[in-house]
Amino acid sequence: MLTNLSFYQGILVVFEVFGVTLLCSLPLGLLVAFARMSRFMPLRFLAQGFIAIMRGTPLVLQLIFFYYGLAQIGIVLDRLPAALLAFVLNYSAYFAEIYRGGLESIPVGQFEAARTLGFNTVTYYRRIILPQVVKRILPPISNEVITLVKDTALVYVLGVVDMLRVAQGEMNRTATLLPLIYPAIVYLLIVVVLTYLLQRLEKRLAYYR
Repeated sequence: MLTNLSFYQGILVVFEVFGVTLLCSLPLGLLVAFARMSRFMPLRFLAQGFIAIMRGTPLVLQLIFFYYGLAQIGIVLDRLPAALLAFVLNYSAYFAEIYRGGLESIPVGQFEAARTLGFNTVTYYRRIILPQVVKRILPPISNEVITLVKDTALVYVLGVVDMLRVAQGEMNRTATLLPLIYPAIVYLLIVVVLTYLLQRLEKRLAYYR
């Protein structure tokens, strides 16, 4: 298994899905959160509907829809882009609710005080509100990040050649379950490293207490 080049290419697929999903869904989730909190009713309802659908249906069904369903209406995506689109939209909905919870946990008095001091919207969000929100939402964000690592295995259902699919090929060839140990070890190592880094980040932000 360790001499199989496809296994290492499968690991790269895991990192690609993980990296692209985080890079795109974190900022998109913030935009959805602001839309969810907007006073403009159609925009708020649109954001609520998006979040409800993305959080209320399994990710595996969304993967199938974006690959097979969109093809039925003429929108044909390759396997990996379809998987990335599903992952980004799904995780942006979860991140949006985490952002919203963090923003709504800030006392209203701080918003009013910032306006009284003459801060414009961008400044008081950047210098006063967001630093506090980041610290408060970091634990739930960390949980989602860890979950994302393991969810990357779902690209398997679209036939994307990740390390799990390579392991299945080895299982069929050797007629043993032993090849499953290798992707399990890789996932475990990624989670351990991420957990350590996120805990270090939480400690660095502890001065906001």
